[in-house]
Amino acid sequence: MWSKTKVFISFDFDNDKFIKDMMVKQARLPHSPFEISDWSMKEAAPERNWQAKARERIKRCDVVMIMLGPNTWRAPGVLKEIAIAIQEGVKRIQVIGYRDREYTPIPGGGQLYRWTWDNLERALAPERYRY
Repeated sequence: MWSKTKVFISFDFDNDKFIKDMMVKQARLPHSPFEISDWSMKEAAPERNWQAKARERIKRCDVVMIMLGPNTWRAPGVLKEIAIAIQEGVKRIQVIGYRDREYTPIPGGGQLYRWTWDNLERALAPERYRY
């Protein structure tokens, strides 16, 4: 039996909680190759040491998944989480969160995927998560 890929999910807290919640539900499906530890900050104004906490959580994951919405490219928390993932050598992927909205890929955010089950399986299969 293989272990599931551990995913840290990064998203625009102010605008995209819905797509984050949908991805968490999808990860809970029995045949999902990945699991999401929902470590997102629960409030819009994070505590002072949230970056240290985020770093520890990111280091425990195999992949940082950035959920792209219209404004994600300028969400300060997302940009800081991507920088931490780069510093820690954790793979990053970007998933287009909405079919009917614009999005801007984030430099350093990793490969861009449309949100389909096949793409998630391809991007998050356990043997593919480390550089």
